[in-house]
Amino acid sequence: MANYWLVAQLAKALLSILRLLPTDKALNFADRAGRRVGPLVGRHQVALDNLRQAFPEKSEDEIRAIALDMWGNMARLAAEYIFLDQLFDYDPKATEPGRVEVQGERIFEHIAAEQKPHILFTGHFGNFELLPIAGATFGMKVTALFRPPNNPYIADYILSTRRSTMGDLLASKTGASFTLARILENNGTIGVLVDQKFTRGLRTMFFGRECETSPLLSKLARQYDCDVYPARCIRLPNNRFRLVIENKLELPREDDGSVDLTATAQLVNDVVERWVREDPGQWMWFHKRWVLSKKKRGRGGKQAPAQTPNTSA
Repeated sequence: MANYWLVAQLAKALLSILRLLPTDKALNFADRAGRRVGPLVGRHQVALDNLRQAFPEKSEDEIRAIALDMWGNMARLAAEYIFLDQLFDYDPKATEPGRVEVQGERIFEHIAAEQKPHILFTGHFGNFELLPIAGATFGMKVTALFRPPNNPYIADYILSTRRSTMGDLLASKTGASFTLARILENNGTIGVLVDQKFTRGLRTMFFGRECETSPLLSKLARQYDCDVYPARCIRLPNNRFRLVIENKLELPREDDGSVDLTATAQLVNDVVERWVREDPGQWMWFHKRWVLSKKKRGRGGKQAPAQTPNTSA
């Protein structure tokens, strides 16, 4: 716990120093630092291996360039926490473009006006933290599910920063699925990240490799028959952003009309893969997305199928 405290104090000190700089200089500095430090950490080799398997047609120089872009993106994301109040300047009535542009304004407005449950999903792409702020700008009341960092001191700091600009947030922990279910039951809107490994999740494919995906979105969509919308943030040159919300997905159905859990999880993966292929340097390749859980052994030494964790849906 002492190590966590020391790391948190160092991180907050570095962010405080960045806060003294003009926004663009601070973010550009973070990018340069990330590109230098990232290749020195152990997860860099994980990222390179993932990239090689995802893009076998790319040269080694191209693979390493994408990895450096990723580290620059992640460093920018960390620094942008302290500038969120300055970065988001989108105004639907503005005549001049700002740092943030929105593609799909009518969809945002439609969701905000519709009295029914909705699920918005995204991935760790660009600065995904700007999406809930955009939703609030259009009058949407979104509760965003997030996974807090392992370091509790950093988690508290980030949570306080997020809550000041993003509205309702819900930590991903025991009981969170019950809270999300209640929100949907009351015709609310939730936002979820869908691109992380989920232990003993639904077996799906991502970049042609088997992986495990959380069943939460699929189960909630099936129980509440709610519309599901993809949304993402694209990082643009000169510290600008494009927030994109796409048309609702047509979810795969079983013969009885209910949402097909695994096929829906696969559809969501396909959307995220499309995004990543368009801008591979803006996704977090160091995540061990393709590590599969070991199957449980039943009586007699036989392997039993991996079980999907129970949720409220």
